[in-house]
Amino acid sequence: MKDLSIIIPVFNEDNFLNRLFINLIKYFDNENTEVIFINDGSTDNSKNIIEKFIKDKAKKFEVKLLSFEKNQGKGKAVREGMKLAIGNYLLLQDADLELDIKDSRELYDIIQSDDEIKCIFGSRYLSGKLKKNNYFFNQFVAKFNSVIFNLLFAQSLSDIHCGLKILHKDVVKKLNLKVDDFGLEIDIASQIVRNNFYIYEYGVSYYFRTKQQGKKITWIDGIKSYYYLFKTRFLDNEISTNLSILYSALFMGYVGSYFGLGNGKTLFIILFFMIGLFIGIKNKIFSASIIFLFIFIGSFFGKGQGKVLAVLIFFIIGIYLSTKLSKKININYKNTILKYLF
Repeated sequence: MKDLSIIIPVFNEDNFLNRLFINLIKYFDNENTEVIFINDGSTDNSKNIIEKFIKDKAKKFEVKLLSFEKNQGKGKAVREGMKLAIGNYLLLQDADLELDIKDSRELYDIIQSDDEIKCIFGSRYLSGKLKKNNYFFNQFVAKFNSVIFNLLFAQSLSDIHCGLKILHKDVVKKLNLKVDDFGLEIDIASQIVRNNFYIYEYGVSYYFRTKQQGKKITWIDGIKSYYYLFKTRFLDNEISTNLSILYSALFMGYVGSYFGLGNGKTLFIILFFMIGLFIGIKNKIFSASIIFLFIFIGSFFGKGQGKVLAVLIFFIIGIYLSTKLSKKININYKNTILKYLF
């Protein structure tokens, strides 16, 4: 058993590997560390450089190499690397040196010194550390996606896409990662939250590189990130939760059809449909039905704007009562079929 496993996916990074090796030796040169390289179908000299490094006797840590014939994607590379890892802690590190190995060491020292901390994410937007980033749009998208993730998962993270992370083995055991590409970061964060682990953040340096220097992520990955945000929140759930999401979204969309005219009605349907998605996440079918019952009752009161106000008041009452009932049932009937209904 090792104290630390460092997983480094590599795809055409021969310009950076030698500097990476120097930094790894500088900050992690001990017998309780293993470094796992996943050569993800590189077509340059990356594989040969890593194999030469493995033979180098100057280092104290163990080096493993897993090589794919064809590029499989960062997510796939990391998943396969995790299968080889035997450390108490698992550090995810990119090979391109956009993120400083020195910061990786700081994350490791922090998590190792506090048993209550099970995972730390690096953040390029915290602290006063060095930054080099001339691409406003990339930074805007990264921050915007972090905001969306926070809204969907009730978190307060500043940088969901940062590739530098360290996880305790207890966290890793709970992960069932399936994403093959750069959606990995969203997949990891969402599963950590679902398993009720608290995510700590630590400010790290960032040295952005250009496409000419080998930057892999593209605008297509940016678009796909919104699919992964939707998927991890509204699709990757228990069947009972997915049924509740569908039921709640359709019902609330139907309620929205009673408001507004023309384009206004369409906007209300979309708005209420989205509200229904969130109701379905937090409430199973029966507890959601309680909310809808109170909405129905509220529709009998008032006219025009008064009816809207009445529906809103009864909607809030319904949420309060269904939440109280769900908590009580989950406490007293945790191991019964009722937990799938409330």
